[in-house]
Amino acid sequence: MTEYRIHRMKESVRQQFRWAPHTIGITSVKRKDYDLINAVYASGPYAVWMELKDTDEALRVGDILEVEGGELRIYKYVGFEEAQWVIPEVKSGVEAASVAVGQPPAAP
Repeated sequence: MTEYRIHRMKESVRQQFRWAPHTIGITSVKRKDYDLINAVYASGPYAVWMELKDTDEALRVGDILEVEGGELRIYKYVGFEEAQWVIPEVKSGVEAASVAVGQPPAAP
């Protein structure tokens, strides 16, 4: 049995996700759009779906299952597909620094 952590998509993002066209390939997701709600042990993603389908914690379209190694599966209308967390770009501050214009100061 494998532990699956369930990340619930926030409602503010869910409607946009539901109406977006289906894409093939890895789905990029933002961690800020999800809340970790639970963890369950099961033999696979579909076993998690079966176990929860008639409960208050049933999986909803857009929810993510994460296994210990960090592998993500997103629940879509067509089943579970591969997903990955989007890593936010870290800006060092150099990009925003203004560039000096003119001659360099004279050496003393």
